[in-house]
Amino acid sequence: MTRTTVRRASIQDLDRLVPLFDAYRQFYGQQSDLIVARQFLSDRLVRNESVVLIAEDCAGSAIGFVQLYPTFLSILAAPMYVLSDLFVIPMVRRRGVGTRLLVSAAETARMAGAVRLELATAITNISAQKLYEALGWQRDEFYQYGLSL
Repeated sequence: MTRTTVRRASIQDLDRLVPLFDAYRQFYGQQSDLIVARQFLSDRLVRNESVVLIAEDCAGSAIGFVQLYPTFLSILAAPMYVLSDLFVIPMVRRRGVGTRLLVSAAETARMAGAVRLELATAITNISAQKLYEALGWQRDEFYQYGLSL
């Protein structure tokens, strides 16, 4: 297991997060665009619209991140978080970094009073699905729909 520190990112981490976020977007088929990545992350951090946790190795290099969005679960009339983005650089995958990020995300949401943490992943992302299930995440019985606007 890679020795990893996970902490809440701030705007001061933007330069280190941008390449990771850009690589994450490329993984899902987007063209590399560091300007878009920078502006999007900057807006989320400055406006306090999301929580970004950054994983660092023992040398302090950024090796992964997770982004959470606070929202509400109407049925339970309670706060929840959506785990929107999870990324670990390829050279340290399968070394516990993703696990550390997911555990830290759950703790962050719990400490904020959330009753649930949800995520969606590509049907083809089998390795991520195995990780989620190993950590106790359960696939639900709902279909996810989208409407492009």
